[in-house]
Amino acid sequence: MIAIVPLKKLRPGIVLKPKKCQEQKDLSFRVLGFMERCKNKMKYSFLEKKGIALFGRIGKWQNARQCQAEYANQNIVRLNERPVEYSFLFRQIARLYPERILDIGTGTTALPHVMRNCGFLVTATDNIKDYWPHGMINRHYHVINDDITRSSLDGPFDLVSCISVLEHIPHHQKAIENIFRLLKTGGYLVLTCPYTENRYVANCYGVQGSDGFGKAIPFVCQSFSRETMTGWIDQVNGVVVEQEYWQFYTGPCWSVGKYLVPPRQVDANELHQITCTLIRKS
Repeated sequence: MIAIVPLKKLRPGIVLKPKKCQEQKDLSFRVLGFMERCKNKMKYSFLEKKGIALFGRIGKWQNARQCQAEYANQNIVRLNERPVEYSFLFRQIARLYPERILDIGTGTTALPHVMRNCGFLVTATDNIKDYWPHGMINRHYHVINDDITRSSLDGPFDLVSCISVLEHIPHHQKAIENIFRLLKTGGYLVLTCPYTENRYVANCYGVQGSDGFGKAIPFVCQSFSRETMTGWIDQVNGVVVEQEYWQFYTGPCWSVGKYLVPPRQVDANELHQITCTLIRKS
């Protein structure tokens, strides 16, 4: 007979380590796999019911411990661009009130969960296979494995959010085409990305003076230009409704120079490295 220790009796600091599964990440993958195999069954055996209940309790316990650890170990490595980007996104959402939202490149963020809390129907995606080689689990929201350059999703969506993602996709034109395929006519894309009005930069991390220069970063970071954006819009029959420009660095493109806190909102003819743009599908 197998003895099961109630989770409430586990002493603080104890980590469950099942045989052949020495890390919590591996345990999460095994739990998800088991649940996936079981979820479509009409009837469960007694052991399956007990197993599902146990895994549910383990998941809640593990999530609580992770939250506690994150809270206790907070430190500031670097403030980032998300306050500016999320502010722009939610300002558009508050004005448009889209029913169906697609978030591209969610990663491990809580963004789709926050949008769902606002009442909207949210689909979250990420190219997990290519960009997360060791796997990725978002504990805030279900994320669909999908490559936006050859997406298998069905639309239409009222709004697509693409927050600091497009710059890491080499085939950015194909990504934009698929985004607009998934948008309904009159729908909107909220796009934030590195941007330099008068020149396209193939990889900001390769520019001398970048805080990523010389580091083995496994993906590129492009900075798009007016010419690049015009090319997208002409191809997909889009219209720029609103565009902001922000200076985060003292250098000519993203990640180059001294990082500014707080960043400055500027005009297109002033030094900037980030744009927040609202584009409508005509």
